[in-house]
This record gives sequence, C-alpha cells and structure tokens, in this order.
Amino acid sequence: MNNHKICIICEGNEEYAYLKRLKDLKVWNERYDISLVNAGGNGNIPARYQDRYQNGADELVLVFCDTEKKPHEQYEDIKRKINEFHGVDNAADEVIVFGNPCTMQIISKHWTDENLKSPAKQVNASLIKEYTGVENYKGRADQIQEVMEYVTEKNYVDMCRRVRNLEPDDSVTGSSNFGKLIKRFESDDSRWIEEINRKLDV
Repeated sequence: MNNHKICIICEGNEEYAYLKRLKDLKVWNERYDISLVNAGGNGNIPARYQDRYQNGADELVLVFCDTEKKPHEQYEDIKRKINEFHGVDNAADEVIVFGNPCTMQIISKHWTDENLKSPAKQVNASLIKEYTGVENYKGRADQIQEVMEYVTEKNYVDMCRRVRNLEPDDSVTGSSNFGKLIKRFESDDSRWIEEINRKLDV
C-alpha cells in the first residue's frame, strides 16, 4: 500500500518539535508519510508553503502555526497570501492548522483543561512549570525538548478529547482546529486529501 505523502510547514521550533514528538509516538495512522519543515518564523510561512506546493513531491501541504494576539496581523497575512497563491477565496481555511493564541494552547491540553489567554511565554510559564517542572519557560531549544518528554501516548488521548472541545473559529481566543487534523491523521480513509486538493485546484 502506498503511503500518502503530506508535508506540514511548521511556524517555528515549538510547532516542529511538537509534531515530531507526535510522529515519534506513532499515534497516527501509518498510511500517512508526514514530513515536517521548520519555517523559522511566521513571516517565512507563505514562501515555504509555495515552494513546497510547487515542488509537487507531496499529495498535500499543510501549515501549522499560531494566531498570536489580536489583531492577528501576521496570521491574516499568511491566510491572504495562501488564498492569493491558489486564487481561491478560502484556500487557507483548508490547509492551515492553528492554535489561538498559540501552539502551547494545544500542547498544554495533554495535561490540563485550562485555556490559555495569551501567547506570551512569561504568562504561560507557571502553567508549564506546574505540569512539566520546566522553570521559566521561554521557548529555548533545551526547554522545548524537556517539555516534549511530558507529551506521551497516554496523555495524547486526553489532549485529543480536550482539543475536540475547542471552538474551531480562529478569531476566538482559546480556539483551535487541531482536532480536525487528529481525526484525519488517525483515519484509514484518506479521501479528505483529495477533497482538500479539489477545493484548492479550482
């Protein structure tokens, strides 16, 4: 059986490390051959997305990023550029997987029901310390690695349950559509890939 090649453009180190951790835990259906690209910042996402899409090596290219705080200027800019690239009004809604206000919103769901209100590292540091023991979290590479050790197959199940209860509207603080991605990556049925591509290829 041929695997489906999917590339995910990750905004930065946190997003990349988190998806890599989930890949390493093998919690998703093995039909999907997922490769990760670290864009190194949200300003680089549109160009990386376009490059990878035009390269044609993948069946699907997705983006994993956060919305940051209102007015979400850079996030809205990413969406606009992806829509323009495809010439489709809501192409970005099909390919962007987001956490509002930040990706830690999703990661923290492995341990807690609490919703994050701010993308600021110093605001969320106490929550991270409580569940992982990592002091004064600033998103440094060594800290990210340490936090990832607390993401396990067992608490993945809790995260899935909690994330599915989040509002999927990207303008709402404390929202994420990560639940939809999980459902797709766990599924044996890969028709969703074709459906997305049909919408992008108008």
